[in-house]
Amino acid sequence: MSPDRAQQEAAWLTTEQHNDVLRLAAGGDWTISRLSQLDRELRSLPASNNPVEIDGSALERLDSAGAWLLLRTRRQMEAEGAAVETVAMPERFKPLIEIIARGDEKSYAMQQPMAHPFLFRVGRGFMQALEQGYNMLGYLGQVTAETTNVIGPQKKLRWVAFANQIEQTGINALPIVGLLGFLIGIVLAYQGADQLRQFGAEIFTINLLGVGILREIGVLITSIIVAGRSGSAFTAQIGTMRVNEEIDAMQTMGLNTVDVLVLPRVLALVITLPFLTFYADVMAMIGGAMMCYVDLGISIPAFMRQLQGAVTINTFIVGLVKAPVFAFVIGLVGCFEGLNVERNAGSVGRLTTRSVVESVFLVIVLDAGFSIMFSILGI
Repeated sequence: MSPDRAQQEAAWLTTEQHNDVLRLAAGGDWTISRLSQLDRELRSLPASNNPVEIDGSALERLDSAGAWLLLRTRRQMEAEGAAVETVAMPERFKPLIEIIARGDEKSYAMQQPMAHPFLFRVGRGFMQALEQGYNMLGYLGQVTAETTNVIGPQKKLRWVAFANQIEQTGINALPIVGLLGFLIGIVLAYQGADQLRQFGAEIFTINLLGVGILREIGVLITSIIVAGRSGSAFTAQIGTMRVNEEIDAMQTMGLNTVDVLVLPRVLALVITLPFLTFYADVMAMIGGAMMCYVDLGISIPAFMRQLQGAVTINTFIVGLVKAPVFAFVIGLVGCFEGLNVERNAGSVGRLTTRSVVESVFLVIVLDAGFSIMFSILGI
């Protein structure tokens, strides 16, 4: 027998019609080397809505490519309305087919046309959000447990990495936070004065600045900046380490990735965000004072006297107490998404974007929760 003839007979497929049942018999070596040949034969099968039986008892060799072809053929026939049944399959191949079937089930379900595609997308998004929340909640428990070990008697915190993260998330963020805080103060002063001028109450622009910035806007804007700057950096850095298999190497050496990668970043952000918030508040007040002087003719001493009467220490504390909570959430989400990166560059970009969106969303939700809580408490 010639080599070409032997290659053709190494993997074969036959069809037999018994009454109303179409029987497909597969045999030989269904491996990746025979993929193109088998694919052509399977695609040439006529469409039928009669019952189909698949007989794989003559299979000698089967790899994941061959198993996927069998599953694809079954899916296509079922989509055409045929009732498909596998009547025979060697026991040694059943585990492989089950593994391929489990992996293919999810992608196949996502590709099916839905009678109500909008409801399908809503349901899928809801289930994905629940799964994401469940996984993040479990990760929160793990990080909390590791944090208690770090601040306990053992004190395993990596101080060099911690100090480096304080520099990266705090000191290096001062220019952008200060500039944006200054500009926010100018914008609020200008817009507030423009509206209050209609009632002859321009002086209350200072009250608007003091309460709005110190209580809400200062910490919120700073947290959003940090989420876009530091939170995305956490995801990109850890995700790149995942792509380069550095995290796998750490785990092989017995290192705890939470201790090494997560805690220095999260704890550094918890320390630095309150100081960044205070710095943003000061810069916003300076910007608002300059705008009041230029637009309204209010001198700096008059601005300070009005500000002192408009705000109390509680106003400042209410804004500042939110900062560590927001910082913990931003750091947690950034590191969580970084550890979930797959081993490809596209996943790094996708999860970096997701971490920023999730961080900003959670910060705003928490801020709303704080506002409701402080309102109930009368603070």
